[in-house]
Amino acid sequence: MSAADDTPPPSLYKAQEPVFPRRVKGKFRDLKWVIMLVTLGIYYFTPWIRWDRGPAMPDQAVLVDLANRRFFFFMIEIWPHEFYFVAGLLIMAGLGLFLFTSALGRVWCGYACPQTVWTDLFILVERWIEGDRNARLRLWNQPWNAEKIRKRAIKWTVWLLIGLATGGAWVFYFTDAPTLLRDLVTGQAHPLAYMTMAVLTLTTFVFGGFAREQICIYACPWPRIQAAMMDEDTLTVGYRDWRGEPRGKLKKDEPTKSDGGEKGDCIDCMACVNVCPMGIDIRNGQQMECITCALCIDACDDVMARIGKPRGLIDYMALKDEAEERAGGHPKQVWRHIFRPRTIMYTTLWGGIGIAMIVALFLRDPFGLNITPVRNPLFVTMSDGSIRNAYEVRLRNQHGEERPYDLTVESPVPLDLAIEEADTSTVNVAPDSMRTLRVYLTAPAKSPGAVEKRNDVTIWVTDLASKDRVRAATVFNGKGE
Repeated sequence: MSAADDTPPPSLYKAQEPVFPRRVKGKFRDLKWVIMLVTLGIYYFTPWIRWDRGPAMPDQAVLVDLANRRFFFFMIEIWPHEFYFVAGLLIMAGLGLFLFTSALGRVWCGYACPQTVWTDLFILVERWIEGDRNARLRLWNQPWNAEKIRKRAIKWTVWLLIGLATGGAWVFYFTDAPTLLRDLVTGQAHPLAYMTMAVLTLTTFVFGGFAREQICIYACPWPRIQAAMMDEDTLTVGYRDWRGEPRGKLKKDEPTKSDGGEKGDCIDCMACVNVCPMGIDIRNGQQMECITCALCIDACDDVMARIGKPRGLIDYMALKDEAEERAGGHPKQVWRHIFRPRTIMYTTLWGGIGIAMIVALFLRDPFGLNITPVRNPLFVTMSDGSIRNAYEVRLRNQHGEERPYDLTVESPVPLDLAIEEADTSTVNVAPDSMRTLRVYLTAPAKSPGAVEKRNDVTIWVTDLASKDRVRAATVFNGKGE
């Protein structure tokens, strides 16, 4: 065996290279700060907003009431049978993601994705404690000593507190927030609440503090799907290599392509790379890792301003404009890229679903009726020869006060209606609740209903307070003689 055969095969695994993005100022960085503050504010403070729904109702504005299988959103209450509203919201979220991606690339990933928002927050804490990029690099490379241990301990403690607040805010959406907070502090909360908080604290700590860009690259499927949503009219972050190349250091007053010279405007300062939270070089072209956060635009514009060159070497641009710009022309107006058949189609679908949901929300009945015939047995022959069928009737009162409801039967054959444990056909249903009744329909002996095998009947329910009526169709089973 030759010496070459003893050489171990090359490793296919590449260790993660830490990314330490540099601080940058600019309009896109400011926009990211605003979005981060708004989204985190909504997430952390929404469970504490109160909304008066009456004495028998929860007063938390946004609440996922799993115990009673309902969802509250300010004045809106969604019951289990109205899950189509939730499905509609999910469809609208998907169409919205398609719309923004087709128009402006991965703006969701770069600005509003929870992974991006919490990673930005964790990097901000890291920068406050350890310093900017160069200081963090030195700390990373230096051996463990008192300074490194102290800074890492402070940073990880703050990260854990952020993770704890994140997990705590999440469980507050599922029960009354003030009550749960008191129970958590006193140790009286359900173990599931502590387990959920622990899991979310750990995942926030790991994903936002350590995994960071690795989640976007390897765990998230969207980078691999986005190409189907983008076309040559999509505005996305890119590098004008026809203006920037050949790159290199510039001498004082040396002309570049923007001045009519031969040398490119890019001075190879690496500012665009150093600010990138994904650790990529946008000058290498479009890459799956790019989240379109546009921080490289801020960094490059700042450098161009300082050396007296036009801004926009790195900018939002569309592939369709490349040929014209290379020839010295001007790109199309932004609105022409955004308003095109694909985005108009997405907007129309998105708006149509939204309007349909609003209409359905305001036209839904304030009370509901559901009937299930008891199949075992199909009918019972009473001692006087009459035939009785049993039904399980569920009355749903979506009002904020108790309501009386009267039940009647509409049938081509004579039938009597009776409610178990009730002397009349009128029952009261508590506010915002469902009541289940056992209802009996009885056909007199030898009447058509008792003799015939099957009759279609309708049960009507009248709200005696508002006089509104709903109905449900069912069947009455006879002997079939």
